[in-house]
Amino acid sequence: MKPKSYPLQFEPILKDRIWGGEKLKTILNKPISSKITGESWELSTVEGDVSVVSNGLLKGKSLMELIDEMPNEILGTKVYSRFGKQFPLLFKYLDAREDLSIQVHPNDKLAKERHNSFGKTEMWYVMQADADARIIVGFKENSSKEEYLKHLNDKTLVSILDDVKAKAGDVFFLETGTVHAIGAGLVVAEIQQTSDITYRLYDFDRIDAQGNTRELHVDLALDAINYNKVETQKKYETKANSSNVVVDCPYFTTNFIPLEGKVEVSKSGETFTVYMCIEGSFEIEFDGFKQSYIKGDTVLVPAEINAFILSGKASILEIYIS
Repeated sequence: MKPKSYPLQFEPILKDRIWGGEKLKTILNKPISSKITGESWELSTVEGDVSVVSNGLLKGKSLMELIDEMPNEILGTKVYSRFGKQFPLLFKYLDAREDLSIQVHPNDKLAKERHNSFGKTEMWYVMQADADARIIVGFKENSSKEEYLKHLNDKTLVSILDDVKAKAGDVFFLETGTVHAIGAGLVVAEIQQTSDITYRLYDFDRIDAQGNTRELHVDLALDAINYNKVETQKKYETKANSSNVVVDCPYFTTNFIPLEGKVEVSKSGETFTVYMCIEGSFEIEFDGFKQSYIKGDTVLVPAEINAFILSGKASILEIYIS
């Protein structure tokens, strides 16, 4: 049966942030006009920020509309069975001109109880890093609620948090409860559960253009934090023309594909697949369809498209639900 859909691209949803810059334009070709654009939401069904198709016959349709009309065809049989008509992941690119706030995300149980939301397990792929750029991920040593609060009140929280230098190609996997902050000078691709729930712990006493500080969520965060030391950096292989596993968790699987030439892809129809082009350029071909993608592009291949060809010279992230 001929598929009803095709590989879909979406209009980027651009977000100004106090810590944002201009690299999403200079490095990833996003149509920004602000000097403080921090995020490009590539694929989202978060309320108020639902992605809209930018290519082909379905241009102008929202992702929610497509899922409502063709849930199995878009999401895949396994994903639809598990999540219903919810799109379970959110894809972003981030540009941190300054440090992001130190924050934490709740797990599924807390997020459901408090916000009727998914939790927020996420991963970062570092696309570009300035010299000495670093991230904060978890505690240096096992800590406690009491020690954390003391340092938070003394404005010395950073002293007990793990500080890791980051370079292009590094991957960090953050389970819920991990205290973290993306540091200045980094551009990252972010893959996460569909959630916009963030508890902000400390914001370096910054003020915005109106002289206001941003809201902190100290009390909400107390029961969300994992106070133990965690390992977040992921090592992975880089075998050409192969799907090298980077992260495999209950919420998503992410592979790294160093594409050099042509690869035939075969899928089961159980899950959609998303490709994020993090370097170079490539094409997707299937059944007369042919589309080119460049660095910074994100494409959703609906689950019903179970055989296609990737060709070109590129570094690609491949994401799906296991």
